[in-house]
Amino acid sequence: MSEKPKLIAFDLDYTLWPFWVDTHVTPPFQKDKKGQIVDRWNKKVKPYKEAAEILKELHAEGYAIAVASRTGEINGANQLLNLYDWDKYITYKEIYPGSKINHFERIKAKSRIEFSEMLFFDDEERNKRDLDRIGVLMILIEDGVTKKVIKEGLKEFAKLKQTDEK
Repeated sequence: MSEKPKLIAFDLDYTLWPFWVDTHVTPPFQKDKKGQIVDRWNKKVKPYKEAAEILKELHAEGYAIAVASRTGEINGANQLLNLYDWDKYITYKEIYPGSKINHFERIKAKSRIEFSEMLFFDDEERNKRDLDRIGVLMILIEDGVTKKVIKEGLKEFAKLKQTDEK
């Protein structure tokens, strides 16, 4: 068994970006003349500072990357992933209301990667309870994704795998 996950997944709202895409910003989104992403009312819509670099690095290291979000603003979320130019890093997308268990069952079916080989970053405690039941390690994050949080998550994953092997 590998001490590294085969797939790393992220929630969107308050994980990759500091807002709820269905309430705090107003689609459609576009790039303004300066190349900044703005919503319908010309409000800047920025992701967390390290999010893009984290996705790029994890992708370069060979991890499969997924997003799993229960937002109802499916088009807006996909539009932002595209405008941030993150689609090139993300292999699996499950963006729709409902249980994270459904999201991960679909990711598992598409990727053929076992739940025990997945690592997920999210800001909602209730999702951790659900995912613990099916064996996906979820790291609860508080102020958005950072390199430090990713490093700690990978460390926790490796520690869990060593414990499982004993």
